Amino acid sequence: MNQQVMPDVASKATPRSSSLLDWVGMSEIELPVILPQVDGTPIRVSAKAQAYVNLIDPTAKGIHMSRLYLTLNKFMGDQALNRKSLRLVLEAFAESHNDLSNKTFVEFSFDYMQQSPSLKSDNIGWKGYPVIITGILDKGQVHHQLQVKIPYSSTCPCSAALARQLIQQKFLADFSDQSTLSADQIHEWLGTEEAILATPHSQRSYADVKVKIQGDCTEFPISQLIEQIESALKTPVQAVVKREDEQEFALLNGQNLMFCEDASRRIKDCLDKTDDYGDYWIRVDHIESLHPHNAISIVTKGIDDGYKPIP
Repeated sequence: MNQQVMPDVASKATPRSSSLLDWVGMSEIELPVILPQVDGTPIRVSAKAQAYVNLIDPTAKGIHMSRLYLTLNKFMGDQALNRKSLRLVLEAFAESHNDLSNKTFVEFSFDYMQQSPSLKSDNIGWKGYPVIITGILDKGQVHHQLQVKIPYSSTCPCSAALARQLIQQKFLADFSDQSTLSADQIHEWLGTEEAILATPHSQRSYADVKVKIQGDCTEFPISQLIEQIESALKTPVQAVVKREDEQEFALLNGQNLMFCEDASRRIKDCLDKTDDYGDYWIRVDHIESLHPHNAISIVTKGIDDGYKPIP
């Protein structure tokens, strides 16, 4: 029996418009991605991918979407996700659509798990960081982008000053009838609940940072970028917390009071010292505990034709 020929509507249909399309493809593609860890051990994580090509043939009804999916299956099944494999994927997209496209795009999003030691106690826990890796092939050049989202704690400097003022007023009220005080009396008073009658407000905050990777590095520096940002902020959220860790965390917050403007400047100053990043975009969100709205700060490297400082 002869094999039945299946209809191919896409190849025979004529488009109703001759408009060119910037991107056509697929999103929410489920697939595993292999990542190298700090110690060099590869791990497999669950990722969501987006794959696109532009459509520059005005006579074409559409693209070959299955070719994008099959290319991802081929290259990401047993190869680590690095700058080389990302280029191979983008070039394969272009080759499979060489009569339709001259620009390709791929994106992988996943949670990057990393161990985090406690501040004081002898404990280690896991923290997950949302990561997005993007590649664009345009005119033979590949542009690599790495994006991470990092949670941290921020204590309001204004609120801290107001709390200190109330504590001073309480101190004067409690000891206004005494001309002299011993260090022991003051020490005992400071340890009472009535003395520290006000505390500054703090909140969980987020730094959303994307960088364009340049230079000779072959891997995407995920751990490096996380460490740089957390070191600049000083108050990353903790995984395992005992009382001694919580006390140390309170100390770090008190020594690193910051508005959202302070946080974004800290990150900017840190990234400016690294040659691996040709450009960067930083958005800081302080999820306010005082207001129902949030405080936001955005900054870019500020280069020509670079990232735009849009929310």
